Formats: sequence, structure tokens, C-alpha cells
Amino acid sequence: MSRILIAAICSTALMLFLGPAFIAWLRRNEVGQFVRPQGLIPSGHDAKRGTPTMGGLLIVFATIVPFLILSGRSTSAMLVMFVTLGCGAIGFIDDYQKIVSKRSLGLSARWRLLGLAIISLVLAYVAVHVVGIPTTLGLNFTDTSVAVGPIVYFVVVLLVVSGAANAVNLTDGLDGLAAGTCAVALLVYTGIAFVSGQHDVAMFAATLMGSCVGFLWFNSFPAAVFMGDTGSYALGGAIAGLAVMTKTEVLLIIIGAVFVAEALSVMVQVVVFKRYKRRVFLMAPLHHHFEMAGWSETKIIVRLWLIALIVGSIGFTLYFRSLHA
Repeated sequence: MSRILIAAICSTALMLFLGPAFIAWLRRNEVGQFVRPQGLIPSGHDAKRGTPTMGGLLIVFATIVPFLILSGRSTSAMLVMFVTLGCGAIGFIDDYQKIVSKRSLGLSARWRLLGLAIISLVLAYVAVHVVGIPTTLGLNFTDTSVAVGPIVYFVVVLLVVSGAANAVNLTDGLDGLAAGTCAVALLVYTGIAFVSGQHDVAMFAATLMGSCVGFLWFNSFPAAVFMGDTGSYALGGAIAGLAVMTKTEVLLIIIGAVFVAEALSVMVQVVVFKRYKRRVFLMAPLHHHFEMAGWSETKIIVRLWLIALIVGSIGFTLYFRSLHA
């Protein structure tokens, strides 16, 4: 346990040490945020235009270095790292295209989905055929599991990876919201992996959590840097990889309830508007709805952090209960 704590502390310290220089480098090279057109975001967000982005690069770096030095580099943990880096690469390409084109449109949805499908295929294959994870879905609410075939399991993994990556990306719309909620989810997965005996996996989750905590020093309101799609996709991929390796694919719906709510708000808004020409929310994703309702940005962030803590605690309790049933 001490090595896991040391790894988390090292990643936080590395983030705090390198952060100022990295942000200054982003500013010098004009790696700034491009805000969506008016009408698609609350009016106050226009002031964030030009804020340095792609801070996710530093999150990944501050995670990988302590992890590789201190961990035993088990196949399970390295697989989670692969998913994190793979999804982060997709986000990096998206960020890079936005910077080059100087507009808020990056990598097309088709290419994102293709990249996520390849990552999911590798994750599912190695998890089943190398690590030995069974093709079952654990129902931690009822202490049972459902056996599925390899094809169905791949579809489940694809849904988990693509869903988590895109949901965290949608959540990353307010200063510190994604970093804080991800830190909570990663804390939960640190505990889940540790009690299930996957100490290297727990170390990776804890190290990434430490990076998120360090990143919040610079990303909290008003943000000096954004994580960009590089960070949100990497974090979403990491959470998905942790869910697969700990057999909590279904439980992730509870642990990541904030991310689920953000994604569902967009889906509901789009479907209802296309069908009935009416809006369910004042603006989607969900955090923008609360902004339009008059809530301050800090109030929304803190309350969603608290909700993340509550649902994360419920998720860990359900897992621990099923483990010792």
C-alpha cells in the first residue's frame, strides 16, 4: 500500500513542479482553447478563448513516469496504460487539428469511433486471452454474473471504452469539473483494484488520480490551463480500462453516474429536438443547463464533485459487499 501512496504523491508533485513551465510553453506556442460558436455555449465562456489547452499531455506524463518506475508492470496494469495512451492519442489528434485549423471542429466522429474500436478490440482480446478475464458481466447489485460470448463481450468493451471517453469529454466543460470527478472515480478504482488483489492496477489508478489532483491546482476556477481532448479521452479510456480489468463494467454506470448523466443529457436533447423540435434542457450537456438556470460555475462544479463522491462511495460499497458475499 505504501508504494501506491508514494506513486500517487510523486505524480502530484511532478504535476505541480512541471505545471508552470508547461503552461508557459503552451502560451508561447499559442496552444489555446477554441470555444464553440455563440448559441452552443453560455455567453460567459467566450472569455475562456485562448486559454492554454492540451494539459492532458502533462497529466499523462506525470502518471506514466512514477508508475513505470514504481510498479511491477503487470500485464493488467500495462493494458490499462495502453488504453489510456491510445485514447489520449485520439484526443491529441483532435486537439492538434483544432489548433491547426483554428476552429472548434477537430477529428471526425467516424475516425474517433474507428480508433476507439481498435483500442477496444486489443483490450478485449488481451484481457480475455492473455490476462484470463472471463467473458462475463458482473452484476454487483445481485452478487451474480451473466456469461456472454466473445463477440458480445467485445461489443460491451467497445461501449464501455467509447462511452467513457466521450462522456468524460462532454463533462470537461467547466473549470476543474472533469479533473475533479475523474479523481473521485479513480480513487474508487484504486480501492476496488487494491481489495481485489490487483496492486499494480491500483497503483496506476492512484497515480493517475494524483495527476488529476495536481492538475486541479492549475485547472480550478478560473482555469490557467485546460486538459483538452487529450486529457479527457485519456482519463475516460483509463476509467474504462479499469472497469474492464476489475470486472465492473456494469457498476461503472453508478461509479461514473456524473459522466453518464452528462452524456445522456446530450442524447436526450438531440433526440427530442429532432423529433419534436423542443428542448428538454436549457442547454446540453447538463452542466450548461445549470449555468443557463443561473447557477454559478463554482456552485455547479462543487455540487457535481459531491455527487461524484456519493455515487463513488455507493459503487465501492456494492463492489466490496459482492466481493465478501
